[in-house]
Amino acid sequence: MSSTDTGARRGRPPQTPEQAEEVRARIVGATARVFTRVGSRGLSVAQIIEEAGLARPTFYRYFANAVEPLHAVLTASNAGLVGGITSALTGTDEPVELGIALIDAYLDWARGHGPMLRPLFAELHDPASPVSAYREAAFDDIRAAVRGTFTELGRPVPSPLDLDAALHVCEYVVYRISAEAGPGAQPDPETVAAARLTMIRVLLTTLGTRADVEYALEVPGLFPPPGDD
Repeated sequence: MSSTDTGARRGRPPQTPEQAEEVRARIVGATARVFTRVGSRGLSVAQIIEEAGLARPTFYRYFANAVEPLHAVLTASNAGLVGGITSALTGTDEPVELGIALIDAYLDWARGHGPMLRPLFAELHDPASPVSAYREAAFDDIRAAVRGTFTELGRPVPSPLDLDAALHVCEYVVYRISAEAGPGAQPDPETVAAARLTMIRVLLTTLGTRADVEYALEVPGLFPPPGDD
């Protein structure tokens, strides 16, 4: 048996649903790693099968082209973001704590992407990239979750412009810290902590009420203390 025979033989179809799912996941994982290096424009079947260590016929049993497994990567990414934020929005009925939980969910999602975050954010606003459409779908789901939560809490629903401003600023902050970290590197903890405070303040001032801001002023660490003058 050759060194390329691991579990199911190279080029042969898997014999069980479990094996099929394992090979599919292997292709999707390889696609994520190639996307991290070259972005969607550089993605190719040749690179994916080399990364996955699979034969070309095996790839085509699961996907018709290189974009299809990228869709699986982006679907999982969106599900993680929307799911994390939805869970955060159900964790408390205190508005300020709700905003903090939302930001932490967003940062947890970003942290889980590691170096893939850089090319992901680089293509968010590129209409030719599949990433752009997934971003809009995720934003639609997040908008609906935020509006639904505000309605359940009996709070005024944010205007579309206020809500989009808050989401776009948070997106920009995460992009900024990921871009400054450099390819393959993670932002240092102090930078992430500073970014977290920026995002919380933005949410408070765009989506919160005067009472929320007054409450937040008493929360240690959210705002810098007044000067001595």
